Amino acid sequence: MQKTQQQRAITSLQTFLNTSLDTQLQQSTQGDPRAEVLELFHSVAATVPAYQAFLKQQGIDPASIQTFADFQALPFTTKANYLQPHYSLADLCRHGQLECCDMIAVSSGSGGEPTFWPRFISDEFQIATRFEQIFRDSFQADKHTTLAVVCFPLGTWVGGMFTASCCRHLAAKGYPITVITPGNNKTEILRVVQKLAPEFEQVALLGYPPFLKDVIDSGMAQGVPWQRYAIKLVMAGEVFSEEWRTLVGERVGSAHPYHDSASLYGTADAGVLGNETPLSICIRRFLADNPEAARTLFGESRLPTLVQYDPLSRFFETQDGTLLFSGDNGVPLVRYHISDTGGIISYDAMLQFLKDWGFDPLAELQSHPTTGTYALPFVYIFSRSNFIVSFFGANIYPENVTVGLEKPEIRDWVTGKFVMEVKENAERDRFLSIVVELSPGIEASEEKQEAIAASILQELLRLNSEFANYVPAEYQQPQVALAATGDPEYFPLGVKHRYTRG
Repeated sequence: MQKTQQQRAITSLQTFLNTSLDTQLQQSTQGDPRAEVLELFHSVAATVPAYQAFLKQQGIDPASIQTFADFQALPFTTKANYLQPHYSLADLCRHGQLECCDMIAVSSGSGGEPTFWPRFISDEFQIATRFEQIFRDSFQADKHTTLAVVCFPLGTWVGGMFTASCCRHLAAKGYPITVITPGNNKTEILRVVQKLAPEFEQVALLGYPPFLKDVIDSGMAQGVPWQRYAIKLVMAGEVFSEEWRTLVGERVGSAHPYHDSASLYGTADAGVLGNETPLSICIRRFLADNPEAARTLFGESRLPTLVQYDPLSRFFETQDGTLLFSGDNGVPLVRYHISDTGGIISYDAMLQFLKDWGFDPLAELQSHPTTGTYALPFVYIFSRSNFIVSFFGANIYPENVTVGLEKPEIRDWVTGKFVMEVKENAERDRFLSIVVELSPGIEASEEKQEAIAASILQELLRLNSEFANYVPAEYQQPQVALAATGDPEYFPLGVKHRYTRG
């Protein structure tokens, strides 16, 4: 028996249960994140064998790292230079003791090579606080009985099991939340929702955005009365548009886009790094309606995920337009680079930018039921750079195309999935090809094909200034093909979808 493990679990649980969300977030806005991350570095350098060896290999004496400027000069850690295949899993953990972790999740990179991520229950409580922000400040689940339906895949992947654990921790804290875990079994999800939803005041579906939309659309086709169930959505894993949020919200009867859904920015590497708040959603919806403001703020012709984060829990930095973070976990990570394109914006800088554009999100939120707004910094994340195609030097993003498929006159025909690539015709002229998946029971027609192409082109011209200015007018029209649901070449069932080829 490991008595220290008992004490770690008891202490961390008591702290989580006895610290109110308001107190926790106030501490996060008033603390000194630079001092905290320096303390994390010295703790990891003193207790983690792999990091000790890494620093020695780099010729770095931990005692020489005394200031934040010193910390910023430390080399990045990555999967390639730190995790695989240099050190044993035990050496990546504190004191070289894998047995001090009680669970292991698995992630696979683009090459399919698995990475293992141990953690202990104490690591889950800081992540549970991110869920608490959503369930309390957005869903008011402290006041309403809530059925939390975990629709992420279950198994060794991080999403389903971690989500179920965090929701149960909220229930232990006193939230009237009850968890059920059908995973990504659509038939089972629809069955349990219809059986159990009438017993609760609201239902939260937690899963990947395109899968939740598929569940909702399939339920509508079967007569599921979503509007009766006060549906809330918790999402992760993909960037989606505000048009998508509006569309899905309409289908479940949502009247409060700032409060009825929220997205998490998470990784298998370190759990949830940040989360949408009513404030971040309010800001993002303004930017969606004002593409020029979004381009000025983010520097690109696409709308990223925008979340707030706790800098005492996950410390973000930027390097050449990409993100790196530091945080304590079963495998503690210092200046860890995960190749996510994005950036950070302080709370004050964000409000000042919006003021310069004539928008006050705090005033906007006053007309909506908001539990709390906190002066936490923002981090924005684009999808990975390998999910774009280049056409006449213009980067074209899936997010640009998605908006064109979510127009009221289009959205009932399609599932939202598509594959875009640049092809050549017989004359070797390049053209933008987009294969779109039709909804079940929808037949392809030339009229639909033309309408979809026109809608996509309209949004590409509106949202993507590179496309509008780089691509000659005679090549701007995308060539759209329509494929049946589950088409084996483009939309095989049971496989994670990729929106680009080539």
